[in-house]
Amino acid sequence: MLAAEAGIAGRKPAAATSALWTLACLVAMGAFAALLLAMGRSAICPCGTVELWHGAANDDGTSQHVSDWYSLSHVIHGFLFYGAAHLVGRLRGRALGFGAALFAAILVEGGWELLENSAFIIDRYRETTASDAYAGDSVLNSMADIAFMALGFFVARLAPVWTVVLAAIFMELLALYVIRDNLTLNVLMILWPLDAVRDWQAAVR
Repeated sequence: MLAAEAGIAGRKPAAATSALWTLACLVAMGAFAALLLAMGRSAICPCGTVELWHGAANDDGTSQHVSDWYSLSHVIHGFLFYGAAHLVGRLRGRALGFGAALFAAILVEGGWELLENSAFIIDRYRETTASDAYAGDSVLNSMADIAFMALGFFVARLAPVWTVVLAAIFMELLALYVIRDNLTLNVLMILWPLDAVRDWQAAVR
């Protein structure tokens, strides 16, 4: 009886901690949504409709709906953030709590969404990439991007490392084949734009 009671008592703090981190993650997402609205971002696509999937890569619906080809990049963000959290835990000699690590990942991803929707980055995309129609994300799309990152984070926690690596490679190659863009090229063209890559991407847009 005492052992059973001790076991239940031992689970309560863990459950309470998990609930607190879940609440913190939701509050953080709400705060990012409010900040994006304050920046003048549209809540949904300016077209007035909401699509679960938008398959075009460079039109006025890109990054305005729930998901698109760039959602794959955000899943990979989750893979990378989980790997970074695991590495930090190894370096400090004590694993990070999952809730704390996910919360930190949401803060980083949300921070990127704010930066990505700044005038500087929007203009940078237009100037250096083939996404000359890019006008920033809707708040709906930004929140979905954070959710896709969280999905990747959960998958990385549950799946074997080799599965996660293969999944990331597959998603990068799939996006490259379909829209001639992916996370790798996105980072490359923002930091070190190449005319040859931009011309190759623009050939099918």
